[in-house]
Amino acid sequence: MDWEALTLSIKLSCYTVLFLIPLSIIAGRALAYGRFKGKSWVEALIMVPLVLPPTVIGYYLLVGLGSQSLIGSWVEQVFGQQLVFHFSGLVIASMLVNIPFAMQPIQRAFESIPADIRDAAACCGMSRWTTFIKVELPMVWPGVLTAFVLCFSHVLGEFGVVLMLGGSIAGETKTISIAIYDSVQAFDFDAAGVMSLILLLFAISALALTTSLSRRLGGQHERRSR
Repeated sequence: MDWEALTLSIKLSCYTVLFLIPLSIIAGRALAYGRFKGKSWVEALIMVPLVLPPTVIGYYLLVGLGSQSLIGSWVEQVFGQQLVFHFSGLVIASMLVNIPFAMQPIQRAFESIPADIRDAAACCGMSRWTTFIKVELPMVWPGVLTAFVLCFSHVLGEFGVVLMLGGSIAGETKTISIAIYDSVQAFDFDAAGVMSLILLLFAISALALTTSLSRRLGGQHERRSR
């Protein structure tokens, strides 16, 4: 069992959800309530990571964040550290890959809030910010929690993009999924089996939790509609 790889995977998942979930709450609310031309294209762009092969995404990230790119060269000049084959690059990659897992549940949660509730809050003199904090956020927490669980579990098991962008550097980019791959390559099937079982149990638990939250959110929507 590679505990260092598991710790790194958990660290990567924590950083990803820490940065991605707040951004997804803002963007998800904007998409839920916004009416503008090209909205369907924006939503389609958000879903692209679900249909593109991880190797394709990893290739574009490798090119876009490499030392020869504008972003990669700027980061290297300012911070003295390249993004490729570094933990910081994995965080950026994980955020981009997991946008649909974060955005979809949160956007649907905001869409389930009836318009008359927001209108009533406005009639009571609440500002948009107060309505957002005191009315909307308490109502969309199942969607936010679902997004959190999905992103965390997906990052924990991400393989293709991590391998393309980070390789297998112990303590830096070698996550548990990469450790499983390396164990199989070394014919250490016992270690690979233990690590795979951990990811399997975590995935089942995450899916059970998200299903429960989805049903709860759907039940809330039905009660409000009556």
